[in-house]
Amino acid sequence: MTQTTAFNLKNHGIHVENIVRNASPAVLYEQALSNERGSAISDKGALIALSGKKTGRSPKDKRIVRSEPSARNVWWGNVNIELDHKSFLINQARAVDFLNTRERLFVVDGYAGWDPTYQIKVRIICARAYHALFMRNMLIRPTPEQLADFGEPDFVILNAGQFPANRHTVGMTSDASIDVSFEDRQMVILGTEYAGEMKKGVFTVMHYLMPMRGVLSMHCSANEGDDGDVSIFFGLSGTGKTTLSADPKRHLIGDDEHCWSEDGVFNIEGGCYAKCIDLSEEKEPEIYRAIRFGAVLENVVYNRDTRAVDFHDTSITENTRTSYPIEFIDNAKLPCVGGHPRNIIFLTCDAFGVLPPVARLTPEQAMYHFISGYTAKVAGTEMGITEPEATFSACFGAAFLVLHPARYAEMLAEKIQRFGSEAWIINTGWTGGPYGIGKRMSLKHTRAIIDAIHSGALSQASMTPDPRFGFHIPDTCPGVPSELLQPRNTWADKDAYDAKAKHLAELFINNFKKFEDGASDAIKQAGPRA
Repeated sequence: MTQTTAFNLKNHGIHVENIVRNASPAVLYEQALSNERGSAISDKGALIALSGKKTGRSPKDKRIVRSEPSARNVWWGNVNIELDHKSFLINQARAVDFLNTRERLFVVDGYAGWDPTYQIKVRIICARAYHALFMRNMLIRPTPEQLADFGEPDFVILNAGQFPANRHTVGMTSDASIDVSFEDRQMVILGTEYAGEMKKGVFTVMHYLMPMRGVLSMHCSANEGDDGDVSIFFGLSGTGKTTLSADPKRHLIGDDEHCWSEDGVFNIEGGCYAKCIDLSEEKEPEIYRAIRFGAVLENVVYNRDTRAVDFHDTSITENTRTSYPIEFIDNAKLPCVGGHPRNIIFLTCDAFGVLPPVARLTPEQAMYHFISGYTAKVAGTEMGITEPEATFSACFGAAFLVLHPARYAEMLAEKIQRFGSEAWIINTGWTGGPYGIGKRMSLKHTRAIIDAIHSGALSQASMTPDPRFGFHIPDTCPGVPSELLQPRNTWADKDAYDAKAKHLAELFINNFKKFEDGASDAIKQAGPRA
């Protein structure tokens, strides 16, 4: 087993002598299989791991330490719940004490951000080989020379997830706590072994640090055409962000987290973290083929004899996941950087059947829809939902925002105007009526729309403004029947469409009220009219 004898963690208060630093996947496989319950090797060679009772993130247990100077910038509230520094130090000591009881610890030193100008050094200290392999995939892996010269990290994650938080500590609401201190440059994890907390912890830090340096951090995917044109895709779960950005005709820059600097777009991560539910080689061949030796399969069910994974089995969780290095994707662009985006695409699944298949947005409208982050749930997806239900998540990722959403939106609008990007909203939801009456947008037509955006054909088309939402709808699009482009024309009952459109506009307006204090008049006036 690889062991770094000259390396120690004493400056972190940890005195364990057996430190396994930046181990190879083979070493981490051996450690997981020997010491971690539920570990196995799939028939494709991936490491199968269980995350325990927590199979997803715990946003209600996430805390941001209120300290100066960051306290003046943080958007405090339900997303960024404050924690006093004394409680953070208690949790930090609890984590260090637990880690000091382990026979061996794993360290992963890596980078966040592919652009060396803005890259930060991240250190993971954990007790599970599964966590080390996961973050080996998700951080940018240093070369041996870079590792030898790594020095002190810019940010440290102490993952003591096997050990609970003390419920009696001020600010705790459960035995799980995920605490970020920008001043201490640390994240402390207690009471949850879900690996995604580390990934999103790094994203939270970048979501704070990058805007302070004039760089826009974004929860989006990105790809690039052969001529260097970059597109970024924003969208909540179920809107098609992963499917539509994984384009065989284009090169994948990244699937989830990016920054936009003066030089262009760069991926934050060194890998991908994809959902596995109902995964198949036919539907998502790139992801399916990436699940091989070195990948992690999280909370999946498998055949005990053949080790074949049943991706349809959700008996452990519906949030089954896989983590793999980005180079496991055949058409990945390495290094994961690109120029300034030519197109910005907001994906929404409108189950009301009101929004058009595609519309062009002004910079102000882009800011409004970016802050709104709209999609919809449909009947039958959750208990109690009997008709389409609107869902709004600011900047298409409210759970990870650190600053006020308007801060990110204004940066986006400034970059759109300065670099000449075009902004589009694409509805992958319903047409001809709401869910239950209309039908789902054809994936074939949606891909044709995206192809037309990339070719420039759509920006050349004549446009008609929508009377209620204000954006401009193309009159024609190659590969898409013209009658589908105007949503009102697809409804048999035009009065019913008008009523539903008014209802959706009111939902937008009511949702936006909580952001008005931080939004300019130009942003507020770019929304729909009830």
